[in-house]
Amino acid sequence: MNVNGQAYRTIWLADDGISVRVIDQRRLPHEFTTLDLRTLDEALIAIKEMAVRGAPLIGATAAFAVALALRADPSDAALAASVDRLVACRPTAVNLAWAARTVASQVMRLPTKQRWAGALAEAQRICEDDVSCCRAIGAHGADLLASLDTGGRPIQILTHCNAGWLATVDWGTALSPIYVAQQRGLSLHVWVDETRPRNQGAALTAWELGQQGIPHTVIADNAGGYLMRQGRVDLCIVGADRVAGNGDVCNKIGTYLKALAAFDNRVPFYVAMPHSTIDWNLSCADHITIEQRDPDEVRSIVGLDANGKLSRVQLTPPGSAAANFAFDVTPARLVTGLITERGIARATRESLAGLYGIGSAVKALPQ
Repeated sequence: MNVNGQAYRTIWLADDGISVRVIDQRRLPHEFTTLDLRTLDEALIAIKEMAVRGAPLIGATAAFAVALALRADPSDAALAASVDRLVACRPTAVNLAWAARTVASQVMRLPTKQRWAGALAEAQRICEDDVSCCRAIGAHGADLLASLDTGGRPIQILTHCNAGWLATVDWGTALSPIYVAQQRGLSLHVWVDETRPRNQGAALTAWELGQQGIPHTVIADNAGGYLMRQGRVDLCIVGADRVAGNGDVCNKIGTYLKALAAFDNRVPFYVAMPHSTIDWNLSCADHITIEQRDPDEVRSIVGLDANGKLSRVQLTPPGSAAANFAFDVTPARLVTGLITERGIARATRESLAGLYGIGSAVKALPQ
């Protein structure tokens, strides 16, 4: 997608054929810079510190990270250890575990001398699959947007967190329908939740939409319900970090509250995600591990100071306790539909299975 008019993906193999280059999202929206990952440890730090974030993108990064680990040590023990460390570093988003285990299952049968090249090829295939899936999500979602009758006014969309191209290899999930709709000439406007405590909406989604020239307005997280009651939201589209087999959705903290407000105001609430986000091994989302991050992310905030430099400032009184739950669960009953690369499904196991088919290759996580 666009950065100052130039096309970028979020992750790619550097010219040396060894390093993995990513956009350092910790510096956005104030500074656009890239980061080179050369080892498994560097990739783990990038994932943990959210230089890369978003379920599909951390999956792609994990796939490359396995390859980086095998370049240093192609043994069975090193392969197993790299997968274990990656799965543990961000436990909620299923894409990470899916991608790491997919690469491992593909290279396990190879001679050790071929594992680095094999893992690299599989990581690149996973990236291309993500781009294809996200572009297809955009097409199905744009069809949905085009079907809305708004009386000729711009379509009003509310989104949460960042589920755009920065959260994937390209195109995005929740924002992909918006980008495709823009290409088709539809008139639209996006309400952008700030998404505390890390402000991925205010910082990243707003930056993306600005780069694409899409009208948008940043709002406080608690303003969404008010806008829905005022009739100023036609539909909500969010992404997901894990979707259980029954259609329950685990996503950035605050998603559940938006779904409740949408349900109360009869505003359609859609979730956009690729196959790699579905956890077919879970009958419901009750058993998903919810990541708890550093409480200082709640106590403080980062922004540009008067001198134009990034600074962190304290928000809370000294000594106040803080809790930082990174995700919540939205029950399937509150979800109008799931926008996937194969079409739009109802949030039920039967409807999802109908899209992907019995015995599909994406039916379950590689173990």
